[in-house]
Amino acid sequence: MPVFVYSARPAAGGDIQSGEVDLASKDDVLRYLNRQKMVPVSVREKPKGFNITIGTGIKTRDIVIFTRQFATMINAGLPLVQSLDILAEQTENDFLRKVIQEVLYDVESGNTLADAMRKHDRVFSNLYVNMVAAGEAGGILDTILLRLATFLEKNDALVRKVKGAMVYPAVIVTVAVLAIAVLLVFVIPVFEEMFTSSGVPLPLPTRIVIALSAFLQAYWWAVLAAILAAVFALRQAYRTDGGELTIDKLLLASPIIGDLLRKAAVARFTRTLGTLVSSGVAILDGLEITAKTSGNRVIHDAVMGSRASIAGGETISGPLKESGAFPPMVVQMINVGEQTGGLDEMLEKIADFYDDEVDTAVDALLSVLEPIMIIFLGVVVGGMIVAMYLPIFDMINTIQ
Repeated sequence: MPVFVYSARPAAGGDIQSGEVDLASKDDVLRYLNRQKMVPVSVREKPKGFNITIGTGIKTRDIVIFTRQFATMINAGLPLVQSLDILAEQTENDFLRKVIQEVLYDVESGNTLADAMRKHDRVFSNLYVNMVAAGEAGGILDTILLRLATFLEKNDALVRKVKGAMVYPAVIVTVAVLAIAVLLVFVIPVFEEMFTSSGVPLPLPTRIVIALSAFLQAYWWAVLAAILAAVFALRQAYRTDGGELTIDKLLLASPIIGDLLRKAAVARFTRTLGTLVSSGVAILDGLEITAKTSGNRVIHDAVMGSRASIAGGETISGPLKESGAFPPMVVQMINVGEQTGGLDEMLEKIADFYDDEVDTAVDALLSVLEPIMIIFLGVVVGGMIVAMYLPIFDMINTIQ
């Protein structure tokens, strides 16, 4: 038998009461409420339990659309329950619809919107929930939701920029590895048979290429196992505190992508903290949330150091400067923002500036990587081909 959740007001007057009852249909629930001398406000079937797992297809864009529509409805004066009901009906993503239905049920049961969303942490992040809680407490939920939607859009654009910059070199390296493997496994053995039958002495470059081909054919499984083992070891090391810190330090210090990663991390840090502070989230909670969403252990540790500093009555900018992870301009602007009481506005300005800097860094990265990759392919693949043709030139000279 289904379970129905209801909201009803006593016929004699009083506050709205919520509850749930096991009955066969919605009509039975309405008759039950009439017998209890209650005036129904809403009656709906309780959603069945489900689990949201990674890979359910809820994209950032889905959350942004939901958030903007939610903000518009609240701003127009629609009640919270009615807004969630409408959103659940019109949301195209099935998994997100189930989440909204669960949130709606919890809100009707007397929970706050933030508490209801907190149960779905793989859909609504800690940052999202805390901002909603601040909006509910301050009576500005519609404003907070609009800020959230803007933040999510800009943060998603930043992530896509960084990922897009990594796609090109990854594709080139993959093509290069496949091309080299095909040459060594299928092409070089044909040349080797021809050279063996001709009896022509082979130059050193040719012997090296043939030896590499023979090794790959005989021990390809060992090469594959070594690559998989290296990837596994790297992932395991990254799961430890020391390994994560070391790898993130190396990434930030790398000559090609380090500048891009640093600027992206600064943009995310300032955008996140600025959005939280301007939304009324306590600075200590804001710093903790920002640290967890930084995406880099070096930045995380620096932000948590700032949190400890401000908890002790000091400034945020001091530990950021000591960490060396933030450019001096960022530290100085944050310091000015603290002194003038306009930290949220200053953080937003820094975030806007570094969003543009990320665009510039991506263009610079691609302009540097493109010739490097072309030269790499030319030297490796071209060098192998030349090495195999050297004995042929010797054979031609011998015949002449």
